[in-house]
Amino acid sequence: MFDIGWTEMLVIGIVALIVVGPKDLPVLFRTLGQFVGKAKGMAREFSRAMNDAADETGMKDVAKGLKTATNPINSAMEGVKSAAADLGKFDPESETGKMAADRAEQTKKIQAATARAAADRKMKEAQEAQAAAAKLEAARDADPTPPAKSDT
Repeated sequence: MFDIGWTEMLVIGIVALIVVGPKDLPVLFRTLGQFVGKAKGMAREFSRAMNDAADETGMKDVAKGLKTATNPINSAMEGVKSAAADLGKFDPESETGKMAADRAEQTKKIQAATARAAADRKMKEAQEAQAAAAKLEAARDADPTPPAKSDT
């Protein structure tokens, strides 16, 4: 709003502490907060009143028409978006609805088969890892002598 950074606020706080004093500083900040709250409330009320007046005179329609006229690409995109939103809405008893239900069922079957294949693959990999670990343990148990150290 006023483009006041943290350093400026710190300087203002220190000056206020020196000028007002530590005893009256909380009262000053409370009063300042109430004033800012009232000012924001008045600004909100004014903005709401102006928006209501604009609604009554039809200014929003004029503004929307001007935006559409100045940016035809956005207005065309809004038309495409609204048309695309209607694509997913169809009667379940129609041929399209029956095909969509069939596709959904086939999708579920494919997902289940893929999940089953992934689980089988992971199980096979785990079994192979266990077999390799057992083979290494057997090799270690068969040769209990540790490797000799070389003096180099």
